[in-house]
Amino acid sequence: MPAAIIDAWMQITTPRLAAEPWMAPLLRWTGQSADALLPDAPATLAAMDEAGVETALISAWTGPTGVLISNDETAENAARSGGRLRAVMSVDLNDPMGAVREIRKRAGEGFVGVRALPWLWGLPPNDRRFYPIYAACIDAGLPFCTQIGHTGPLRTSEYGRLIPYLEDALLDFPELVVVGGHTGFPWIDEVATLMHKFPNFYVDTSAYVLHRLPPGLVQLMKNEGKTRVLFGSNWPMLTPARCLKGLDALNLDEETADLFLRENARRVFNL
Repeated sequence: MPAAIIDAWMQITTPRLAAEPWMAPLLRWTGQSADALLPDAPATLAAMDEAGVETALISAWTGPTGVLISNDETAENAARSGGRLRAVMSVDLNDPMGAVREIRKRAGEGFVGVRALPWLWGLPPNDRRFYPIYAACIDAGLPFCTQIGHTGPLRTSEYGRLIPYLEDALLDFPELVVVGGHTGFPWIDEVATLMHKFPNFYVDTSAYVLHRLPPGLVQLMKNEGKTRVLFGSNWPMLTPARCLKGLDALNLDEETADLFLRENARRVFNL
């Protein structure tokens, strides 16, 4: 296992996010209470140390009901981490010019990506409200991070379908770097199709323990997708140590394991 793993999807959850009613399935599946989803920066760093994670990307969350984890809160947690936590911003899709200005501002403050979740907004990624965000990401040189595949929270999974929704966005913005979180299950064939078609499309394994990764994704990791898959945990819903327990069973060679656990994320996020 590489000595300096990068976790591509974490968040330091606020009470605002933990109290959302659509969080109930996640709490049930992980056997946690809402209070357990409220770590601080030191607890997050301790969880990283347990798993050999050197650097993690922590995400802000904004949805149509308001800010659930603010960019300021995310920046403050990153600032207290000695460089080990790197901030991913969120923006308000209903305020396109405000979002563009926020991306420009935060890109100059060390944020390494932008995340928006279609299921949270109730909008597919080819909706017009995403398009100013994509253009701003390209201008700022930042990847756009999103969720693909089924939705664990009590919201529709429809907008996690890659074809036609995300494919349309990639066709319209060929320069856009996209990182699709949570593997894309059950549409792994669509994940493979987009990997073949778009050189700037990546996937992370957040929200999955490694021994439960979709077999089709594991095959991609070992072959033509070895430079396209990033490790992620989705802390605090899952700890990185719990996610990594099944690493040996994947039977990755040394090069593929290093790409998956560190180098792909380092390259995509310019870490």
